[in-house]
Amino acid sequence: MNKTGKIVAILLWGLIIISAVLVISLMTNVGEDYKTNPVLAGWINTNLVWAYILVIFGAGVAVISGLIYMFTDKRVAKRGLITLAFFVVVVGIAYLLSSDAIPQFLGVDKFINDGTLTPKVSKFIDTGLYSMYILLGLAILSIAYSSVSRLFK
Repeated sequence: MNKTGKIVAILLWGLIIISAVLVISLMTNVGEDYKTNPVLAGWINTNLVWAYILVIFGAGVAVISGLIYMFTDKRVAKRGLITLAFFVVVVGIAYLLSSDAIPQFLGVDKFINDGTLTPKVSKFIDTGLYSMYILLGLAILSIAYSSVSRLFK
């Protein structure tokens, strides 16, 4: 094993040991009520913070390794930029189709009064929905196309 592999193995074992200690510490206090036992509430918070740290660390490693791989291989970089451009076009089309009108439904006044639902938020929600519809339609079309094209081969 090379030097980088040893460092990664040591780092992973360290993360596993820390996670195991935190989970075991939490499980030993689980039988009690967290409202009456502040120690249990502390362990729950500690485990949640550790989970957030692991998720952020994992996402960071995934993004950084993907970027490194993309910059070292020109072909992958080209495909990645084409994919990114495709998603920008889809979101742009969805943004142009979306409306900033606030939908009327039971209980909407509560969200409007506390400022949670504004025309800008409504526009972003509409954009997300239209993006999902466009991507879902394209996925269904690609599945149908691949099935039909296989019949003619």
